[in-house]
Amino acid sequence: MAAVIAILNQKGGVGKTTTAINLSACLAALGRDVLLVDCDPQAHCTRGLGVHPTESFPETTIYDVLCAGAEVRNSVVPSGQERLYLLPSSIDLAGAEVELVSAIAREGRLKRALDPVLDSYDFILMDTPPSLGLLTLNCLTAADWVLVPVQCEFYALASLPALNDTVRLVAQHLNPNLRLLGVVLTMFDARTRLSHDVAQEVERHFGPRLFETVIPRSVRLSEAPGYGQPITAYDPEGKAAQAYQQLAQEVLARQEPVIETEPPAPAAVTLTEVQTPEP
Repeated sequence: MAAVIAILNQKGGVGKTTTAINLSACLAALGRDVLLVDCDPQAHCTRGLGVHPTESFPETTIYDVLCAGAEVRNSVVPSGQERLYLLPSSIDLAGAEVELVSAIAREGRLKRALDPVLDSYDFILMDTPPSLGLLTLNCLTAADWVLVPVQCEFYALASLPALNDTVRLVAQHLNPNLRLLGVVLTMFDARTRLSHDVAQEVERHFGPRLFETVIPRSVRLSEAPGYGQPITAYDPEGKAAQAYQQLAQEVLARQEPVIETEPPAPAAVTLTEVQTPEP
């Protein structure tokens, strides 16, 4: 059975899509079969892996899966990376929030769609929109785990309390097995005091749930999506590529033993309320 991970933060620009693409690629490089689900109408994961709306674009996308009952297995496309597959998105997904408002059991659409392919992959990673709307709710209902990227800047900390409330409510009412896999610091700039202050604040509140790996700020990391490649293909010897490889190792170390040896937790491991430091 695949481990289903929602990469979640309602604040935009924190490295969520970058983490989704590169963590997926690194897990695939470690010999796992990975499905990356692009649940963002901006389709940045789709474009970041070199899949564009051309004649070769799949006839069905995540929009058709959620709104028209299309099967996931018929909508998955190769990513260009060995063992990594993509369920693409498109701008059509922007209308899904409205179309699903009157749907029965609307929060569980994605979970029901993914159930038939859980045996086909080791990991299913979902890139969520920068909001806490119905698409994100579908991702949390389908997920076993939540991975939270936190940018090393002041406003990134300020968004965590609302995120905590959403995860807690989903765990209480829709998905009691939802658990926090961890928090990862992104865009860390060792030259600035602010990055160090934010890192200390997050470590103080999350303790062992904070990944040891820190993703550095990197020009190469920003360039890679323009070439339709993960950082491990675009700049395999760079610090950012090495960081995501280490993060993938940490994810395996945290997640796989738990699934094999521990029963599901009765409730979510929620995010801790965080007090933002003085700017």
